[in-house]
Amino acid sequence: MSQELLISPLGAVHEAAGAAFTDFAGWKMPVRYTSDLAEHAAVRESAGLFDLSHMGEIEVAGPAAGEALDRALAGKLSTLAVGRAKYSLLLAEDGGVLDDLIVYRLADERFLVVANASNAEVVARELLARADGPDSRVTDRSREYALIAVQGPRSVDIVTRAVMGADGTGLSIQDITDMGYYRVLAGAYEGAELLVARTGYTGEDGFELYTPVEHAESLWNSLVEAGGDELVPCGLACRDTLRLEAGMPLYGHELGADLYPAQSGVGWVVALSSKGDFVGRSGVESADMTGRPVLVGLAGEGRRAARAGSTVKDAEGREVGVITSGVLSPTLGHPIAMALVDPACAETGTALVADVRGKDLPMTVVDLPFYQRS
Repeated sequence: MSQELLISPLGAVHEAAGAAFTDFAGWKMPVRYTSDLAEHAAVRESAGLFDLSHMGEIEVAGPAAGEALDRALAGKLSTLAVGRAKYSLLLAEDGGVLDDLIVYRLADERFLVVANASNAEVVARELLARADGPDSRVTDRSREYALIAVQGPRSVDIVTRAVMGADGTGLSIQDITDMGYYRVLAGAYEGAELLVARTGYTGEDGFELYTPVEHAESLWNSLVEAGGDELVPCGLACRDTLRLEAGMPLYGHELGADLYPAQSGVGWVVALSSKGDFVGRSGVESADMTGRPVLVGLAGEGRRAARAGSTVKDAEGREVGVITSGVLSPTLGHPIAMALVDPACAETGTALVADVRGKDLPMTVVDLPFYQRS
């Protein structure tokens, strides 16, 4: 590993646990601890524990913070209730996607914008340019926060035990168990702020916990102790297979600056009718979508999986698109993929072919997500 890679505040914990590491967006992050399949199964069946401290956290605060975010992002944030979260997009002037984000409203005048690790600096820079002013202060707090996720059907019990096992959290069992999806609670852990959000990127119930970096190891260990055999540390490899099964886009694959939101299936995020001008509005409104590729789900048979970059052809052998993400689904047992294809080939049930190392893999367009928890 390069000496220049950024190290998570939980780096020593991962080393002690025997994790294998990868370079992800300039960070040395655990890719797996045991096996990708075992970690994936743990999240689907019980619970998995993830270090996501490489993500970016940018605070926007002040009496005009909501209105500033309305101008800066594609969604309408000024009407977001305190304690709620919202999925949004940072658009370029021409309407391309610079990042997809989650925005939490922590107080009347305080928002937290969470960015993908690969785009954290871009998001911080753009928000400073778009939203910083006398009545809305933008502060990049990415190096101040650690982010730990607990995902899976046992997550609520584990998080409740861990939080209740700490002194002075200011949170009750009922507070956590009654939380709705895309909600956030502010409490305390070891005297410092603790944010507990019911959000995630796996298709399962789960929580994402934000705490100052100096409390990260203690919180991680508290969760491990509370989880016991029900909780398995997980790396980024299974996080990717989980999100793909759940049909969730990944920046750089299904989202990018060269793609409009509607192409990636997230056009619903763009608040064209509920607010005024914002960066990227004119680009989205003036875009000619005729013939532009659109995102679809593909399902195949057998055990061979199409990978990102593989060519997609129609039944006559004409190239009609490209695979953006693909895997042999651990949960479903057959190949799945997301692809950008010609809109004429995007109807559910359309038979297509993906190139898998020089061999044709028959695939069918299916509705997303591939997997949805019961």
